[in-house]
This record gives sequence, structure tokens and C-alpha cells, in this order.
Amino acid sequence: MIAGIKNNRVVQSLTTLAVCFFLASSPAVAQTPSFKVLAFYNGTWDAAHIDFVRDANIWFPQIAAQNGFSYTATNNWDQLNASNLAQYQVVMFLDDMPQTAAQRSAFQQYMQGGGGFMGFHVSAFTTSPDSWSWYHNQFLGSGAFWSNTWGPTTAVLKVENQTHPSTSRLPATFTSAVSEWYSWSNNLRNNPDIQVLASVDPVSFPLGTDPNQSWYSGDYPILWTNKKFKMLYANFGHNAMNYSNNTPLSSTFASEIQNRFIIDGLKWLGGAGTTPPPGPISPTAWYTVTGKGAGKCVDARSAASANGTVVQQYTCNGTYAQHYQFQSTSGGYVRITSRLNSAQVLDVKDVSTADGAPIQLWAYGGGNNQQWLPVAEAGGSYHFVSRYSSKCLTTAGSADSAQLVQSYCNGSASQSFTLTQQP
Repeated sequence: MIAGIKNNRVVQSLTTLAVCFFLASSPAVAQTPSFKVLAFYNGTWDAAHIDFVRDANIWFPQIAAQNGFSYTATNNWDQLNASNLAQYQVVMFLDDMPQTAAQRSAFQQYMQGGGGFMGFHVSAFTTSPDSWSWYHNQFLGSGAFWSNTWGPTTAVLKVENQTHPSTSRLPATFTSAVSEWYSWSNNLRNNPDIQVLASVDPVSFPLGTDPNQSWYSGDYPILWTNKKFKMLYANFGHNAMNYSNNTPLSSTFASEIQNRFIIDGLKWLGGAGTTPPPGPISPTAWYTVTGKGAGKCVDARSAASANGTVVQQYTCNGTYAQHYQFQSTSGGYVRITSRLNSAQVLDVKDVSTADGAPIQLWAYGGGNNQQWLPVAEAGGSYHFVSRYSSKCLTTAGSADSAQLVQSYCNGSASQSFTLTQQP
């Protein structure tokens, strides 16, 4: 919701501010980073935005370490100056924008000189775009804030351009993480410099939980770029909150698919590029699926194929208990079929969305808990995302017979698998 409307509901404790300051002053720096990101934040108003900043300053250092770049966060906007910006390839605005003439001038010169930018949610919010016309009307193209949805919800997003480096690994549609959504006074599609990358799919309507602050129809761009700059803007960045006690109810980084846009977008902005994905998975071939964490194969326990058979990791032995086929369902998802019995597939037990929910074999019935999205990784591996829970197929430890589970996608080796085609 608009910050001015909700300020009277937000009381930010000194403890939370101290945590934000600590995170900002202790960035995770990857060894020999391929590029460097400098993130600016305010972190003092609207509990939902404060929590997004906290969330971001935990998540981004982890992602930076996994992907070979560095991430530094600061609430000192005076660091937005030419000499400091020269050290970074990407600037990020988490919950605010530059306020002084010197900061704004330095940022504009940085972008016009080829710097990279990623902005979230409030970084575009204004009711007076002419106060910085270059930024709001030309660079972002959005103009003034026009309306918002309330309360925060997920949305089904339609990817309009799958050739852009930030969206090339996204499916045609996907469900976002929870956010409040903004609309704008300018029609972005009338601006020849703006390229809309994703927008609200009409299946999302009505979008919002308050009938007086919901969208029932219309065109709402969510992700876009300005073709004259190396920049990306994402409308999301507002966590759901219990405002009575400032308790977070969601995370902006809960959607693995949405996170791909952020990660691939940052790599493009930073000039790191992306490793070409492995070739397509054949829907008619059989594969062994080897976990990178323990180097063991996905296996049907005791070579059984009845409903409820445990799917485990086990020393690779070449038997049919370790052979699987990836048959397309829809939207890029597949069912993972056992060679022991082609009716049986990998299934999240009890149609669960919980971390740690076990994986079993079960007769395929079209359930979303029986469908997985193969996501190509650098080096030819994949991770597999449940269509129902948006969580990843995960191994546990290194012991034989450890059952596979689903868990929050974290980019670790326990969620990475290599496929080897079998005769």
C-alpha cells in the first residue's frame, strides 16, 4: 500500500534497524567476483518494505556467493557519487530512490555511461513525476503512481518476451511471490523505448483481497526494461505483514521461477552472461538422475513400483529402479516416470506444500504435486521445481536409502541433478 497511507500503522524498533545496519555493513563478497552490485535502501518506513529489505539483505549475499558476484548494501545514499559508483557494475534500489540533486545527477550519469540498474516496487513510486522527470518519465517510463492492489497476493504473470537474457529461463506463465502491485499514469506500451517483459495474466483477476482495492481487468506490466539503458524494473518487493505486530507473512523470494528473473537479470546487467543450458530432455529417453550433493542416484526403494514406494538416493547401479523418463504435461512441466512401471511417477506425499515433505511413487493422476519443472543450470545440471508447491526436489545427506523430499529452493548441490541417458 502507499507509504503515506500506512505510516501511522508502522512502528519500527531500534532492534530491527540495528539488524538492517549490520546486514548492510557486512556484505558477502565472492572470491574474485565477476561483477559487483551496490544496493541502496531506506529501511525506515512501512513494515512490509522494511521486511523486504531485511529479506533482500539475507537472500542476495547467498545468491551472490552461489553465482560468483559480490553484493554490498547501504542506507547511505551519499555513496551514490561518481567515484564510488565507478567501482560497481550494477546499482540496485530496494525501497527508495535518490533524493538530493547530487545523488540524482550521479545516478543519471552512471546510467548514461553504461552502468546497470535493477529497481524494485517503491523505487518507482511517486505522485509528482515532474520532480525528477528524467527518472520517472524517461528512464522508468512509468510516470506517477496510479493505483495499487490490496492486500498483497500472488499473481499469475505472463512472460511477453522470452528472448531477453533476464527471461529466457522463464515459462510462458508463472505464479509470482506475494506482493502488492502498482499501476501507473503512463501507458508503458506507448513508449518505444520500453520493452515489457511480463505482465499480469488475465487469469489473475480479480487481483487483491479488498474489493475496493482490487483489479478486475486491464493491462498491468510487472517487469520491464528501457532499451536505451542496461536496466530492469520489477513491480514486486512488498511482503505480506501482520501489521498489528509487524510479523512477516510472506517472502518476495519464495518463488523459484521469479528468482530466475532476478538472478539472470543481474548477470546480464553485470556483464557476466549465462552459461548455455544443456540440450533438451528427450520425452522418450530413459535417464539416470544423479544428485550432485552425494553423487548417488534417484532410486525406487527395493525396486518396488507400488503406490507409496519411497523414492530415495542410492549408490548408482544401473538397474531399472534408477531409470526415469520425463514426459511433458503443460507449460514446460513434466511428469517423472519410473521405468519399473510407466504408470508411476514422482509424487509429493499427501499433496503437501511443506518443507521436508517426502517423495514417493504414485500412479499419475494429473496432480500438480506430480509435475516438475526442469530448470537448466550452469554446467549441464538441472533442479526440479514442484508445480504445486514451487519447492525443489532435494536429497538429504550422503547415506544410501535417504528419502528424497521437497524443500525451499536454495541453489545448493542437494537440489542439483545430472541426467545420463540410458539404452
